[in-house]
Amino acid sequence: MSAGAAGSSTAYYLRRFANESGVAVNVTVFEKTDRIGGRTLTVNVYDDPVEPIELGASIFVDVNYILINATRDFGLTVKEPGLKEGGLMGVWDGDSFVYTQDSSSWDWVNLIRLLWKYGTAPYFTHKLVQGTVTTFLKLYEEPFFPFRSLSTRAFQLDLIKITGVTGRQFLAANNLDGPFARDIVQASTRVNYASNLEFIHGLETMVALAPEGAKAVEGGNWQIFAHMIKASRANVHLNSAVTAIALGADRKYKITTTRESGDVAGKAAETHPIAFDDVIIATPFQFANISAEENIIQHPVDTIPYATLHVTLFASPYKFSPAFFKMPPASNVPVSVLTTLGDDEEAHPGKSGAGKAGFYSLTLQRVVVNPRTHNPEYVYKVFSPEAVTPDFLSELLGVEIPDLFTHKSGDGAVDHFVVNPISWFHATVFHPYPQLYPRITFQDPIIGDGLYYTSGIESFISTMETSALMGMNVARLIIDDYAGIPRASDEELGSMPTTQHHEGAEQDVLAQQQQETAKHYGQPIEDLNEL
Repeated sequence: MSAGAAGSSTAYYLRRFANESGVAVNVTVFEKTDRIGGRTLTVNVYDDPVEPIELGASIFVDVNYILINATRDFGLTVKEPGLKEGGLMGVWDGDSFVYTQDSSSWDWVNLIRLLWKYGTAPYFTHKLVQGTVTTFLKLYEEPFFPFRSLSTRAFQLDLIKITGVTGRQFLAANNLDGPFARDIVQASTRVNYASNLEFIHGLETMVALAPEGAKAVEGGNWQIFAHMIKASRANVHLNSAVTAIALGADRKYKITTTRESGDVAGKAAETHPIAFDDVIIATPFQFANISAEENIIQHPVDTIPYATLHVTLFASPYKFSPAFFKMPPASNVPVSVLTTLGDDEEAHPGKSGAGKAGFYSLTLQRVVVNPRTHNPEYVYKVFSPEAVTPDFLSELLGVEIPDLFTHKSGDGAVDHFVVNPISWFHATVFHPYPQLYPRITFQDPIIGDGLYYTSGIESFISTMETSALMGMNVARLIIDDYAGIPRASDEELGSMPTTQHHEGAEQDVLAQQQQETAKHYGQPIEDLNEL
């Protein structure tokens, strides 16, 4: 397993459940990189360790029980994200701000503004989100937890009626497909999942709107997973990429690894001296470059499209230029800018999905003191489908940025390059989540005899919490099998047949949803199920 949210959670709960059940376990973690945390990652502004800033997954929320409980159990300090100084938040469509609110105002003031502009849509959308989240949270509880089939649980909880349609379709079915959906809901799906409402399923649309009680760990969310690994007492091998899985005559798994970085990068592959009863692949398989002997993976792992997201951090003494946002000089420009599509724009997936705005979000993260000049500067974060350019930054800040304000090293990484008016710069390309197209079947966690996979949940819901949930689920399945702990069968709960065998009313509803979705995408139903 790797040491991201899913792998760390699996290791932690294997140890915890094993101790509770009196089962002896020996946990080993292989991590390709030199750090723990996966897509949770911090970098240091000005290379100063006292100024860490989130580059990867930035927040979690009150209903993220695994993460919330971990911060409590590990004594981690949490904070509310955002600027202490407050400021305007705005939604921009590439031509104008369709909505703004003052983050320092009382909540009821902003609520009144929402109701005045959008009527009752905010209220009923919030109720829809609450109901959807309440249903999803049943996955944490018996008899729905643990689950050997995510597709079955999604069917039993009636969630495939939400995952099987687009966010736009789901909102329309609830009479909520109006200006609020375009301006606010779509801004949320774009900043959280780089997707317009026509290209994200209904369940993830609801998740994007559930930020109540947003929190972050002081110093970086990766600490949650570092503490999980430590508490698991696992044998951890950093810079160790698993390249092959084989099954020995004793029915135990042999793992082959190679060194990934450091002075021994490129070292010949070697077989780990210990064989394993169970193996958990805790990273998207299509990016893992792991080979497996024939018949080891009995249930093939789907290859699914992942989003490409450019995350850019930079520091500057300049504020956003009103001219960039087509505002009069000296206007009060929002410090947190989300984006949506204009009324005349057609939604697209992928790189062209950003539309006229050209980016998904642009946010002032904090005000810091430049250690070289001792002057206050602004640290910004940009989410965009393509790399940020000097021309973009010149227009954004209203001052000329030299073409060569950054340079690239031989490996293609962007180095820090100090220049005025950009004093610090860090850019990274992530594949942070799948492109969450509608679907009604999901990769199950058991893919072979003693072989488990956690990333299948990402097409269902992609968050730190749900990856940790799948890790906890896999750990529970493994320990239950060793301890002989019985659970309710799928038949007792009302199992879901394969996608070819829906029956009765469920078949009619799902067939109609799938036909509508397939028509929308211009793809056969079979292709949609494989996305």
